Amino acid sequence: MSEFWDQKYSRDDYFYGEQPNTFVTTQACRLTPGARVLVLGDGEGRNGVWLAEQGFDVTGIDASKIGCEKAQSLAKRRGVQLQVICANLLQWSWPENEFDAVVIVYLHFMPEARRQVYPQAVQALKPGGLLLVELFHPGQLGYQSGGPKDERMLVTSQTLADELADMRWLLLTEGYVWLDEGPGHQGQAYVSQAVGQRLPA
Repeated sequence: MSEFWDQKYSRDDYFYGEQPNTFVTTQACRLTPGARVLVLGDGEGRNGVWLAEQGFDVTGIDASKIGCEKAQSLAKRRGVQLQVICANLLQWSWPENEFDAVVIVYLHFMPEARRQVYPQAVQALKPGGLLLVELFHPGQLGYQSGGPKDERMLVTSQTLADELADMRWLLLTEGYVWLDEGPGHQGQAYVSQAVGQRLPA
């Protein structure tokens, strides 16, 4: 899979642009100043770099070596510190109770892998920490604005609620958005959005 993303990111520009995802920018106000934030599948770094610009202590992780290099380059160009880890999330040694927030934006897996990664993302949160999620919904198959074409990789808000039971959901919704995120995401899309708080142990 890393080869797939290396190929997408092997271009002079940024495949999903250099600007952050809109959902991330609208939900960052929920985070405490200086919060430790883990951004999963951060690709070329657009979300991690923006969060670092807001004063958060950010770690981005991605399986693509080229994506990680471009993330570091973007952080340097913007003058912010961003810790970048190049690793496969299915094989990574996950931290526990370490982050104030975990961000998952358009990081799609087949169901078995998803049920491995997403709960580990919750375990990486401190109790009371926040999980920010925007994913393509099965309704996205009717649009050409991006995302997987295999419905099994697409996620409803109810799927998130069912598979991540130890969360208090502050936001759990789905609907239309307009994407303008580089060549990779352009046009109307149908997504699931969620903000969950990890319950105390």
